[in-house]
Amino acid sequence: MERGGGPRHGREDQRESERARANHSVEPSNARVKPFLTANWRYLAMLNFVVDPTIIAPLVPPGTELDCENGETFVSVVGFLFLDTRLLGLPIPLHRDFEEVNLRFYVRKKSADTWRRGVVFIRELVPRRAIALVARAFYGENYLALPMKHAIEHVDLKLSVEYSWRRGRKWESLKMSAGGEARSIPAGSHEEFITEHYWGYTCVRARHAEAEERRRAGCSEYRVEHPRWKIWTAETFDFRADVTATYGAQFAETLAAPPRSAFIAEGSSISVERREILL
Repeated sequence: MERGGGPRHGREDQRESERARANHSVEPSNARVKPFLTANWRYLAMLNFVVDPTIIAPLVPPGTELDCENGETFVSVVGFLFLDTRLLGLPIPLHRDFEEVNLRFYVRKKSADTWRRGVVFIRELVPRRAIALVARAFYGENYLALPMKHAIEHVDLKLSVEYSWRRGRKWESLKMSAGGEARSIPAGSHEEFITEHYWGYTCVRARHAEAEERRRAGCSEYRVEHPRWKIWTAETFDFRADVTATYGAQFAETLAAPPRSAFIAEGSSISVERREILL
């Protein structure tokens, strides 16, 4: 589904991406407010599927449109480690290091003469209720707290990552393995499309609105800062989950199909600004 005149692709899209990266890198840091959250994101296992745009169109926040690569829309299952997490510079005891697994898709929003490329989270899994409560309260994100664990082995040139979560008595998981050195992401590549989105968008629900209008009354926006990552292409991957129970029946067929790509991003330090409500 194309919105707002539809996405543009090819060389024009690449030029917009280059302008966005340039703006991202040269904006003076003293012009920004103090980040709300800082952390290290490490070992991001990214499993990426082509999705029918009509499935995710109802979830697109007002004022944004689906972002496409060569006419295709994507959802990604992403598992990673949150390390040294701080709110307003302060560490939170027992809540600094934890796992997250999310399902997300990609949007963009026009700002002046450039596009802000961002993500929309369908569901985010974390291991502690307090984390989910803070994320829901300050960012309006759809977090769910479940028991979680991880296993990461990175020895010499061999890497394996596994993120697991438990629903009832059953453990579900996302696993990947790779070898060799992490490589830089080529400009204009599929991997760049997946990783180079520096904004988060959520639907904002008005308190006093009719049922249909309440669902998508407005939009919120927040910025995520991190350097360009390096990646390993996955040699093996495995995703085992009750998709219907966790994400909804509409995603069952998509996430059962072969993925378009699978890779592990090295990760980096990150910062997340406070969100702004755009009604």
